[in-house]
Amino acid sequence: MSRLYDDVLLDHIRDARNYREMPEANRRGEAVSPLCGDTFQVFVRVEDDTVRDVSFQCECCGISMASASIMTDWIKGRRTDEVLALKDAFVGAVTAHREALGGDAPADHTAVLRVVRATSGREGCATLAWQALSSALTGVPQPAVTGGEIRGEGSPADAV
Repeated sequence: MSRLYDDVLLDHIRDARNYREMPEANRRGEAVSPLCGDTFQVFVRVEDDTVRDVSFQCECCGISMASASIMTDWIKGRRTDEVLALKDAFVGAVTAHREALGGDAPADHTAVLRVVRATSGREGCATLAWQALSSALTGVPQPAVTGGEIRGEGSPADAV
């Protein structure tokens, strides 16, 4: 790879999708990585067991920002069980250093996976938003790939 961040990642860093607070969210998850200092808040509005809207706020590196931006676009309109399966697939691909997810995964995720594969120690950056999302959807703290504190609030009973 000639550049660490290709044009796809730079686009998601410069123009992050769904980077906003969401007062109407009925689920929230937070994640903090003590290794790099990245912090995330993920806001989700779930209705009828479907993610109707999702957004995030963070103080984070470019890989974390791009991964969260891609994630939020990908999961809107999906059922929560499907979203959790996508999280497992993405985290699995990152930790196994695969270059692609397959299925209907957006091509943008390939750019994140390439960066993680090319640079040691960035797995937690790519997965932190996904861990916060999982915590928001399940109400159960999720272990970070490289350590960190992750909290969620909301439960399936909170969904309208």
